[in-house]
Amino acid sequence: MTLNLSRLQSSLQTLMETRQETSLLPTIHYFDTLISTNQTAWELLEQGEPSGTVVIAGQQTAGRGQWGRQWQSNQGGLFLSKIVDLNLCVSQQAQLSLCSAWGIATILSDRGCPVQLKWPNDLILNQRKLGGILTETKISQHHITQAVIGVGLNWSNPVPEIGINLQTFFANSVTPPPIQSLEFLAALVLQGLDLGIQQLSSANINKVLTDYTQLLTCMGKPISIAEQKGVIIGISEQGNLRVGLYPKTEIGFSQEIDLKPGTISVGYS
Repeated sequence: MTLNLSRLQSSLQTLMETRQETSLLPTIHYFDTLISTNQTAWELLEQGEPSGTVVIAGQQTAGRGQWGRQWQSNQGGLFLSKIVDLNLCVSQQAQLSLCSAWGIATILSDRGCPVQLKWPNDLILNQRKLGGILTETKISQHHITQAVIGVGLNWSNPVPEIGINLQTFFANSVTPPPIQSLEFLAALVLQGLDLGIQQLSSANINKVLTDYTQLLTCMGKPISIAEQKGVIIGISEQGNLRVGLYPKTEIGFSQEIDLKPGTISVGYS
C-alpha cells in the first residue's frame, strides 16, 4: 500500500479548515522504503529542512522503538516522523513524549477509536498495541532545542499477537468507519502531534497529565521493584511513573517513588 501524498495534503487541509487553523501545510517527504523515518528526519534537518517537516515511509527496514528495539514496519502501516523546534528544559523530555501520545490518543478517540496509553508512549486499543512513539532530541545548554517525534501505527499491516491494526478494529462496524484511508489516518496523527506540542508549549502540562492518567492502562496495577511491592498511582509532573510502596495505612503509602522512562516496563492491560 502506497500513501497518496496529494490525498494526505487534502485531508490535512480539511482538518485545518474544520478547526479554523490558518497555518501553512507542512512540507512532507514520502519514501517507499527507509531505514528509519527518524534517521532521515535528522538528516534532512542537517540539510536545512525547517521545523514542521514530516517524513513518511511505506516501510522501514530498521525502525526504532523503545528500549532500543526494532519496530516492525511492514507495508500497510503508518510510519512517520516530524521535526519540531522547541525551547524546553531537559527535564521536560519525558513530557514531550507524553504530550505527543496524549494528543494522538485524543484525536483518535474523537474518531471512534477508544485509544488508551501504556506509559510512557504506547498507544493501546482493546488491550493490544496499536502503535508507539519514539522521541529523539537535540540538547544545547541544558535546553531541548529540536526534536524528531517518530510515530508507528498499525493500519492494515500484519501485527504480532500483542498487536492490533485499525482495519481489524473497524471490521465489524455496522456503520462506515470514521477513518477510511491511510492518508486520513496520517492527517489525524499529525493533528494529534500538533495538539500535544501546543499544550506543552503553552504550559498546560497539568491538564495533559490529568487526561493522560485517565487513559493510562496500568493505573492501580500491582508492581514489584527491587523486591518491594507497590501499586501504580499516577504520573508525576516530569512524566515519571508514580508508585506507592506497601505497607499502606489510613493516611497513605509508606513511601511514594517516581520511576523514569526506560527504567521499567509495564504490561498492556
